Formats: sequence, structure tokens, C-alpha cells
Amino acid sequence: MPPLSGISVLVTRPIHQAGKLMEILAGLGGHAVPFPVIEIGDILDDTHLKSIIGHLSEYDLAVFVSPNAVQKAMERIGKLPEGMLAAIGNATLSALQACGARHVLVPEARYDSEGLLELPEMQAVEGKQIVIFRGEGGRELLGEALSSRGASVDYAECYRRLIPVAQTPPGEEDIQAVTATSGESVRNLCEMLGWIRNKPIFVPHGRIGKIAQDLGFHRVVVTESGDEGLAEGLVKWFEFGESAHG
Repeated sequence: MPPLSGISVLVTRPIHQAGKLMEILAGLGGHAVPFPVIEIGDILDDTHLKSIIGHLSEYDLAVFVSPNAVQKAMERIGKLPEGMLAAIGNATLSALQACGARHVLVPEARYDSEGLLELPEMQAVEGKQIVIFRGEGGRELLGEALSSRGASVDYAECYRRLIPVAQTPPGEEDIQAVTATSGESVRNLCEMLGWIRNKPIFVPHGRIGKIAQDLGFHRVVVTESGDEGLAEGLVKWFEFGESAHG
């Protein structure tokens, strides 16, 4: 019998990014229930973004923090920047490669800002011009760290996150687990489904797990990164139970 047979998992990613995880879960016998808790929209004031794009050739490094950043930036840029490129994780790397990128800095193990900052290429950045493509109100850690190392950093905020509306919520009895891949996803999820805190939540980063705990989830499982990591965490949980996670 497949390891997730009879298990319904709430998948909270934006619908255009949920396909791979849903396929993996289906292959393991699970029932993936799409329930996007973030909708990606255009920014309201793009004056600063237009200015950065107009001077993009002046930057030594362009960092993309998410697949959404790649998609929304490329809608405006049309082609990849000529300088060095960097991605926070493998999903963002794949998005850049789909646009034709060949050489991209990406963390080898820890797929977050901290992991990117550990790369040797990110140490000697004094005097470098760096642009970070991200959504409105993203984390400041990466930019602050690069600035402290002597770089000149600009943020190119190219999308905003919204709470989707007009969705039919699943019933509590129909869901056995939930996945979330950002802190904002967890916050929106709690606002949209009050009962969801009763379910085990599977997240790919300890920082997201801490947010889930603070918001009232009692069973928080931090998995390996990526869709495969989330799926592996689910399999371990439902095969071996809570004891497998300490």
C-alpha cells in the first residue's frame, strides 16, 4: 500500500506553484487538496522598480529571492541581467534556468538568505552594486548583511502578496495534514481556517516552524527543503508517527 494512502494533505502554495508537490503526493498515494493562501499581485507603485530596471546593467549582482520574483521581474525585464545572478534556493534556480540562466550562485545545503550569505562569492562584495528582486516587505537580513560587507544594495520589489478570496474551504474532518512554505502562508492560513491549528503542519525551515508554533500549532514538523523534503516528512510522520520526529 502506498505510504500516504487515504491521507488528505492541504497544499497552500499559489496554485501556479503547487503542481509538482501535488504530483509527488499523488504518487505516494495521498490526496492533495489545493487551498492557496497567497495570491501574487502586481505592486501598486512601480516607480522605483522601473528606475532600477532602467539601470540594470550597472549592477554587479542580481539576487532573486523566490520563483515569484523571477516571474514578475522577467515580465518587465524581458531578458536576464548581464551581471552575476544568485538564487535563494533550488526552486528559484529552476525558474532562472527556465529563463536561460547558466551560471547562478545558490546555497548548497541551507536554502535561505543565511545559506546564500555563507557562499565564498558573497564575502568580498565591498564596492559591489547589488540588486535584490523580491516581494513587498520581504526579509531585510540579506540586504543588511551585504551592506555591512561594503556593498551598495537596492531592493527591486516586483510583486505583492494578497490573501485569496472566494474559495470554498475544506472541512476539518477532510484534512489530515497541511504544508506551508513561508511564514506569511502560515499567518494567512490561520486567518482563513481557524481549525487548522489542530492539524500537523509540515514546513521546510525552522524559521517557518517557529512562526507556526507561535500561532498555536501544536504539531510542527520541520522537513528537508523542497517538495521532496516536504513529502518525505509526511511519509515519515504517517508511517512512524510523532515519535519519529522527537
